Amino acid sequence: MFGEQKSSVFQNSIEELAQQLREAAVDHEAFEQPLAVCELTRCRATCCHDGVVLSEEEGKILSDLGGGDGIMVDEDGKIRSKTRPASAAQVARDFPAHFPRTRCVFLDEAHRCRWQLRAVEEGRPAWYYKPISCWLHPLLIAKRGGRAVLTLRSREQDEARFASHTPCGRASDAAAPARESLAMELEMLSELSGRNFYGELNAPPGFLPRAYARSSG
Repeated sequence: MFGEQKSSVFQNSIEELAQQLREAAVDHEAFEQPLAVCELTRCRATCCHDGVVLSEEEGKILSDLGGGDGIMVDEDGKIRSKTRPASAAQVARDFPAHFPRTRCVFLDEAHRCRWQLRAVEEGRPAWYYKPISCWLHPLLIAKRGGRAVLTLRSREQDEARFASHTPCGRASDAAAPARESLAMELEMLSELSGRNFYGELNAPPGFLPRAYARSSG
């Protein structure tokens, strides 16, 4: 469980996320969309093209760890990672035409996140230093009727024209349902919250996984 082993350096942000997850509804229909598992060599970190918005805690910690030169406050007052121009060789073949041809400064030449590489090199969990919204992608916690909902954006719902246009967020008929292809992310969310999201999404209709039944009692 998360309390027994520190999985992220962003403790306050993770605790807020965990609280949301414990009380969230799950959009089962959304997780039936067929999504492909991320292939970095093919997508070339398309989802990182415009940098990432950081929480105040994430911005401060990453700055303290030596990433300050790669972080800025934009004109809307948001803390985010900087970007640099991307060459033709640095973008995917199906890179969306409406995306800026840029890439997050925290990517290396092989399209890998330097923060993730650092965590692995130090023997920590892979997402230890990685901003939360980066490893969550394309998962989303939305608000519906005043309640948090764990969901995914379909192309029809994606007003920002972002998540559903990235390779790992774009529906693909030949792929497995998102409840399977996003198993790693769902298991991480389960670890953080003490709730079995993978089990909930893959259980037979009407069946409530025992681990969740205990956490809800």
